[in-house]
Amino acid sequence: MATTVASKAAASPSADDIRLVITASSLGTIFEWYDFFIYGTLAASGIIGRAFFPAGNETVQTLLAWAGFAVGFGFRPLGAVIFGFLGDRLGRKYTFLVTISLMGLATAGVGLVPSAASIGLAAPAIVILLRILQGLALGGEYGGAAIYVAEHAAPGKSGFYTSFIQASVAGGFILSIAVVLGMKSVMSDQIWDDWGWRLPFIFSLVLLAVSLWMRFKLAESPVFAQMKAAGETAANPFVESFTFPGNLKRLFVALFGIAAGLTVIWYTAMFTVLSFLQSTMRVDETAAQLIVGAGAAAGLFWFVLFGWLSDKVGRKAPIVIGYALTLLCLFPIFWVIGAAANPGLAEAAKRAPVVVSGPHCRYSPFDKVQADTCGKLLDYFSKKGVAYKAVHAPATVVTIGGLTVDDESPAGLDVALAAAGYQLDKVVPSVGGVAAIMGAIMLLTALSGMTYGPVAALLAELFPARIRYSSMSIPYHIGTGYFGGFLPFISQYVVARTGNPYAGLWYTMAVVAMALLVTIFGLGDGRGHADGGNPDQGA
Repeated sequence: MATTVASKAAASPSADDIRLVITASSLGTIFEWYDFFIYGTLAASGIIGRAFFPAGNETVQTLLAWAGFAVGFGFRPLGAVIFGFLGDRLGRKYTFLVTISLMGLATAGVGLVPSAASIGLAAPAIVILLRILQGLALGGEYGGAAIYVAEHAAPGKSGFYTSFIQASVAGGFILSIAVVLGMKSVMSDQIWDDWGWRLPFIFSLVLLAVSLWMRFKLAESPVFAQMKAAGETAANPFVESFTFPGNLKRLFVALFGIAAGLTVIWYTAMFTVLSFLQSTMRVDETAAQLIVGAGAAAGLFWFVLFGWLSDKVGRKAPIVIGYALTLLCLFPIFWVIGAAANPGLAEAAKRAPVVVSGPHCRYSPFDKVQADTCGKLLDYFSKKGVAYKAVHAPATVVTIGGLTVDDESPAGLDVALAAAGYQLDKVVPSVGGVAAIMGAIMLLTALSGMTYGPVAALLAELFPARIRYSSMSIPYHIGTGYFGGFLPFISQYVVARTGNPYAGLWYTMAVVAMALLVTIFGLGDGRGHADGGNPDQGA
């Protein structure tokens, strides 16, 4: 069956057709991921929490905002099931026209929701609903765009062509930062905080119009069109994804070996760095956004480079090497970022460590008021972004640099921290510091490019054409939705509980270690072509 489709797909599209396919698909992907990421970009600055999730506790407010971010990811697998079914039954083109329309309207809706101060609990409820719609839409978008491009690619070109889709995901994040910075620059801080931050959400309507205009120019994927003409489409692609011979193993590898690993690296490189700079290292919000946005833009070429390279050496080698290097380099890279972003704060933490001793020292980031004195102290240092160590002792005592703090009120602790050299005001890194941070971000984007650049081609080639949309989308969005989508929330929670600003990275390390093992032992090294599906080449 796959051979029949492949032979009918032999006529390759023209160079002009390929350029239109890549451009329209990539721009649509950029715009759709912009819609999804604009929430995360603003959540990192605290605006989303203040507007929709006021909790009387800054840490809880931040966690709830990131929980709202995670909800969208949590519904991506359901979107993959729904739109994967439609994509395999009705076609690639019209399915991702529906998904991008749903995404654009839901994103604009977030910008129009009144604040919690105006309508109470209805505000977070509506925002969560809109995030669910975004998640459903994104569950169908990525697979459609990646498969559409892969099914147009000539033999030996699939990795290169689809790498532009991979780079477009990062492009959506970069565009979200660029739009935020551009709009902030034309209004006062007061206007931005009051209502200006809503404009980036509403701007998605403009991007939606451009996306629809470009994608309506596209024809259906030749592979799908010829399958449909031959009557070879799947009757129930969702069920067949789990019953097609050998597909369960391929789904397992795609989920735990590919999607889970690549997504935690990518989100660590983007959102964790942005949040780490703005909150933990006390870097000025605009400066942090400029640095991360510039670093991400400078690193886009990695995705294309490793997508192209995977056509030469196979998909597996860059991914495995990228995972291994992540395990070796992740902590050192963040140590460099921390030292370069705020040298005074980093040096103070080494020279004058904070130790909180007490009989219980129980701290829960979700409690509005901590149960005991020790917990209140940990809450104070957590909100300040100050690293601390909690020690069991008969009495509650705070020492900074070995010196006991007599006044444990917030004002007294502020004085003690300042005397110990802790710089807790917002800072702008030096030129040398910016260069070091940019270099670190470039290394992170290289790791992301190695593990993400080849993946669209790999997943398209891994599954047979008749169930490709469903089989590719389901594991991809479960992996990215749950392992990646909950990364900011989990890492922030770990940091809040431990007092160690780097402790959240252990989540990334654990997931990448799992993905490395699954990929090494479960993934073949196919270099096939997505013209009709060769399910034996990948796993």
